Amino acid sequence: MEIAIIAHDRMKADLVQFLNKNAAILHNENITLIATGTTGSKAEKAGFEVTKMLSGPMGGDAQIAARVAEGKTKMVLFFKDPNSSHPHEVDINMLIRVCDVHNVPLATNEATAQLLLNAISK
Repeated sequence: MEIAIIAHDRMKADLVQFLNKNAAILHNENITLIATGTTGSKAEKAGFEVTKMLSGPMGGDAQIAARVAEGKTKMVLFFKDPNSSHPHEVDINMLIRVCDVHNVPLATNEATAQLLLNAISK
């Protein structure tokens, strides 16, 4: 199962902490991780094998949305920063829309992400 991981700059440390907390689930041979560029680099430094796309502002979120539309990415964990506006908000909304259209689960916070990972670990 391909899972996409994305985090806004102020949420990257939280995402890495979440990944470490769930390493037993995520290091499963049936799970592959993809990520936007900078988020992927942070996850790699934490010991996760990640296929990196472009950085979010350069189109990485659009690349992930395309993989969702193609049926390759089955889950998206996107740790959004709810307290800041982002110039690429249109791209973010596009990713959310594509997940909705293709019925792909999308978590935008740690609590929801944990529920999704718990569901696939059984």
